[in-house]
Amino acid sequence: MSFESYQSIAQVVEEFQITTIGQDFLEPLPFRISDNFRDDLAFTLQEFNVEESEYGVCEAIIFPILKTVYRDYCDRFVLWSHKTLTYDSNLTGVPDYILASRSPLSKTIFKQPYFVAIEAKRDDFVKGWGQCLAELVAIQKLNENPDQVVYGMVSNGEFWQFGMLHHQTFTKNLTSYAVSDLDRLMAAVNALFKQCALAI
Repeated sequence: MSFESYQSIAQVVEEFQITTIGQDFLEPLPFRISDNFRDDLAFTLQEFNVEESEYGVCEAIIFPILKTVYRDYCDRFVLWSHKTLTYDSNLTGVPDYILASRSPLSKTIFKQPYFVAIEAKRDDFVKGWGQCLAELVAIQKLNENPDQVVYGMVSNGEFWQFGMLHHQTFTKNLTSYAVSDLDRLMAAVNALFKQCALAI
């Protein structure tokens, strides 16, 4: 059973006995955005019909935003794109993006993951969160450390939602962010990266 087989948060919490709550845990951390990045993203949103393609949303909107914030954390992490993640036959698949610890040996070594990002295909946030939470469960089991908080994000490019798993409790951030308010959105992503960095 792959991550994509999970259709909702309810399906995951029932199978893995997870409690869910809604609470704002994310305190946006201001991030300086270059004029070049603003101009390039504005050009992308204006000139490309990314809504027609799942890959278009990932490549044109989600990844550039993650990559821009990641530059401040690249000494501690590796940002993986479409990396296979497998715990067992029920928890396996390919998250869109994973933030994992950087090995001192090589960036090619996949170490402890902290964060996954998922594109909400066809704007389906219900299924997107089912898939994302299943991936967080897999990460928690792979890390063998339920004390470690692991984070997830689901986005359709336009709207961005965040959540975290700690022990058997999943917390979904009540506040969503939008690419139309780029400063607040990238401050939220920056805060998430910072939380991961503090956990190392």
